[in-house]
Amino acid sequence: MGRLWAARLAGRSVVFLPRPGRRPDHPLSYRFQPFQGEAFTVRIPWLAANETPDLLLVTTKAGDTLPALTAALPQLPETTPVVLFQNGLGSQQQVADTWPERPILAATTTEGANRPEPDLTIHAGTGETHVGALTRRGGEALAEVVAQLQGSGLTVHAETDILARLWRKLVINAGINPFTALLDCPNGDLLRQPMFLQWIGPLCRETATLMAAAGQSTPSPESLRQSIEQVARATAGNTSSMRADVLAGRPTEIDYINGYLTALGQQLGIATPVNQMLTEQVKQLDGSLTNGS
Repeated sequence: MGRLWAARLAGRSVVFLPRPGRRPDHPLSYRFQPFQGEAFTVRIPWLAANETPDLLLVTTKAGDTLPALTAALPQLPETTPVVLFQNGLGSQQQVADTWPERPILAATTTEGANRPEPDLTIHAGTGETHVGALTRRGGEALAEVVAQLQGSGLTVHAETDILARLWRKLVINAGINPFTALLDCPNGDLLRQPMFLQWIGPLCRETATLMAAAGQSTPSPESLRQSIEQVARATAGNTSSMRADVLAGRPTEIDYINGYLTALGQQLGIATPVNQMLTEQVKQLDGSLTNGS
């Protein structure tokens, strides 16, 4: 996702911020295939020691976000807006709680991008991006941040209730990602998998109960299931990010999706056996890959 935004904003003095401990000598270079049109090469310099960006987009995995910003933010002015593009929930609140005095914002997007090769990024599907504030200063910066991101040519909207949008995406991820990772199948195949058919109803009942207790909207379990299955059909041939992580031997973001719902249930005194089961099974899969089995 970071490379998608970099390619689309490349005419607006984009730079990459190195991960902690990295000091690259050369600009980042990769091929970019837009949704329409011919592929082209993108060359993005790394942030120099004497540079201060006007805007920071954070597209790390959820579990990497807090450590990455802990290393990066001391180098940046407190006025620099930070936009978080993470899956799930939990990492956004961690950042906002750690730096409440900074302009922290969160984004949720339905743009699709993938990297079938290390040096090739494909804009696989167009969608919309919604951006909203997580801190007071984030609210003050929202209009300008949205205007800057609209310079990409992508569809970007200001959102007054970004948490509600993050919840809606969390519901979809919780109902698709772990099943595709465990069953090793594309999204659309879930709809005929016995495991999915057995557990999706109970999962939606758990999630609806949690949303009501957390002060979110109170959709029916049936409407949650319809939304999940609609997205699975619409993205039938896609590989979820969690399945892609498993196939690549990377840690998943399960702690910030079904794991977040499990932890929230514990806080609220609500049983979440299905979310807990999915979290534990994906973690076992993570462990088997880590151990090389």
